[in-house]
Amino acid sequence: MKITGKWLLLALIIVGLAAGSCYAGAWTADKGVVYHKLSGNAYSADKAFNNSGSRQSFPDHGEFSDTNITYYMEYGVLDNLTILASVAAKQLKSEDDLQIARTRGFSDLDLGLKYRFLSGDFGVMSIQGLIKVPEFYDDTDAVPMGNGQYDTELRILYGRSLYPFIPGYFNIEAGYRFRAQEPADEFRYLVELGMDITPIIYTRVKLDGITGMDNADLQVGPTGNPTTTLDYDLGKLDLALGFKLSKPFSLELGYRKDIYGKNTAAGENFSLSMIVSY
Repeated sequence: MKITGKWLLLALIIVGLAAGSCYAGAWTADKGVVYHKLSGNAYSADKAFNNSGSRQSFPDHGEFSDTNITYYMEYGVLDNLTILASVAAKQLKSEDDLQIARTRGFSDLDLGLKYRFLSGDFGVMSIQGLIKVPEFYDDTDAVPMGNGQYDTELRILYGRSLYPFIPGYFNIEAGYRFRAQEPADEFRYLVELGMDITPIIYTRVKLDGITGMDNADLQVGPTGNPTTTLDYDLGKLDLALGFKLSKPFSLELGYRKDIYGKNTAAGENFSLSMIVSY
């Protein structure tokens, strides 16, 4: 881990501890309100989407797994301005008939700001800026945590409550991610629907998509991580079932499947999350 990365991680922890209902999509947290989410994730893939979008097995009976604990935080600086941050501690494993390679450490750090600029009976609209910081790992590891480059993203978000028709909401997002150095830039999009089943049980479904912009430097070869290719498309279906426990705690079960894509892994993820909001 680089010295810069250590200081960034320390700053993230301090912000998280100083600063729980999820402020989904376009909505911002009220001033002084904090949302913490700690998730255990198990992702695995033994197939990949090829350049035409078809699934194919990895060579030599290969498999890839990403087991991680991810921390996500939102904090309301103002009623219409929210800080967000995310980082994960991971164990990556890539194996086939010839070898097994493992890497442990921290992933990229995401830092962002979300500003709500419109709200009314029509819903809410926000703009979000994000920077991805690759200071925690060595991108020359046998199974690298990431590409080792900084990303910046600008995203527009729209959300609307579905009350009084149903106890829920929908949210749509579109953004552009500028990726430094070799990887291609990305158009990112998301469609989300959430609903309360009972006063203590809720559910959520998302389609989370990425479209590569075909401007990668393809002279750079592939890494040992099939989820960090230079130019790829990916669509993920994300399902969640949540339980509101005694305040301020909630528990969430999640399942995510890679349903379409090009030039990237085709796997699935199971998650268990603890949420604290106050």
